[in-house]
Amino acid sequence: MATLSNGDAHPLAKIPSIKFTKLFINGEFRDSLSGKTFETVDPRTAEVIVRIAEGTKEDIDVAVKAARDAFDNGPWPRMPGVARAKIMLKFADLIEENAEEIAALDAIDAGKIYNFCKNGDIPQVAATLRYYAGAADKIHGQTLKMSRDLQGYTLMEPIGVVGHIIPWNFPSIMFFAKVSPALAAGCTMIIKPAEQTPLSALFYAHLAKLAGIPDGVLNVIPGFGATAGAAISSHMDIDAVNFTGSTEVGREIMQAAAKSNLKPVSLELGGKSPLIIFDDADIDKAAELALIGILFNKGEICVASSRVLVQEGIYEEFEKKLVEKAKAWVVGDPFDPKVQQGPQCDKKQFEKILSYIEHGKRQGATLLTGGKPIGDKGYYIEPTIFADVKENMLIAQDEIFGPVLCLFKFKTIEEAIKMANNTRYGLAAGLVTKNIDTANTVSRSIRSGIVWINCYLAFGNDAPYGGYKMSGFGRDFGLDALHKYLQVKSVVTPIYNSSWL
Repeated sequence: MATLSNGDAHPLAKIPSIKFTKLFINGEFRDSLSGKTFETVDPRTAEVIVRIAEGTKEDIDVAVKAARDAFDNGPWPRMPGVARAKIMLKFADLIEENAEEIAALDAIDAGKIYNFCKNGDIPQVAATLRYYAGAADKIHGQTLKMSRDLQGYTLMEPIGVVGHIIPWNFPSIMFFAKVSPALAAGCTMIIKPAEQTPLSALFYAHLAKLAGIPDGVLNVIPGFGATAGAAISSHMDIDAVNFTGSTEVGREIMQAAAKSNLKPVSLELGGKSPLIIFDDADIDKAAELALIGILFNKGEICVASSRVLVQEGIYEEFEKKLVEKAKAWVVGDPFDPKVQQGPQCDKKQFEKILSYIEHGKRQGATLLTGGKPIGDKGYYIEPTIFADVKENMLIAQDEIFGPVLCLFKFKTIEEAIKMANNTRYGLAAGLVTKNIDTANTVSRSIRSGIVWINCYLAFGNDAPYGGYKMSGFGRDFGLDALHKYLQVKSVVTPIYNSSWL
């Protein structure tokens, strides 16, 4: 089993000072009205990094007022799309210029692998901005051929002031999955980053100002879900809310939105995603996919391949290969270039994962490897694999959100489909096979928002991403995401000298 490595030798492993710790409202950094602050903690050491201004309902009110004024009276919604695109492209350039510092912020704040952030997450968020910048001047309605003596056309207009509530597992990617299409559409917004990971969001606010985004368009309010998040969800002057996080919190956001102004809600929630491996698969490659699917980002990803279903003909060989690879996995400081898995995001998540591992053992699942914390400081957990898992066990049904994989055995395609769909979630699924008929049959039969065939975690700005069932509704990425920030208005006039009355 891998032991902890030390990344302190990396020049960015310890940042001497954090530049931005205050709320960003109407183009400036300011203290919260209450004067409250909260700690953000380095999961590598469990030590406090810095104190952050804590936004409350009163701060949300101020931010919404700024965003409303920027929408109703400011230039952003009224700019030609090409002008918005130009600013968004500059924003993307500034992000790339500051990639090392941003990646370091996410590494110390969220425990993310520094090199992957620098070379993966940060280029991805710049690409997301550029993708939607390219759409900003292509937002058009339609001319309608109407069935009566009328002339009609539609307008696509920005929905208004949007509230974004961002999760802690991908602080940068999810920030721009929400913000980029909303900017392209001409919306103004309030962004609440997760209280665990506010650092990069505040840095992005600084870069937005440098890029030329007008004051009031983009406001960043760190704070807690029960206060700042609840204020966004229930605010009468916010026109739409977009949330990524747990199913439980998603339900609360829907209720708050319904009780206030019936604002539309987009929710990307939990998952318990199956990866189905058939007898004809390359076992070594399939084991690698399964392991990356559950251990990438230390399992803190909604689409983690937490349920791996293996056809009985290759099950024993696959299990052996999977355990062998898991034992060679390198856990440690995210600044160490040899490390593949950093610490869990915070103490609460760390303890939750360990409690599920204990549930699995008590309920009779066989622990093949892992199952224990690593080291005497920080929130590191061994890659963990369970076999002999029953479908009704907690570890088979609940989203653990950590490096814990459940192995199952199946005989037929029909059995695999039934097992794959035996969950309240429907976010993602994967399958490994060389048979095109199997691939087509299974991909059409699984109820999930995305299905990967002979790959996993294969994301792209072009492909919409979201869930079925209790994994939520609405889509991030693709043009589907742009459309949720737009209203469709029909304009109808009579044709001259018509007898339409």
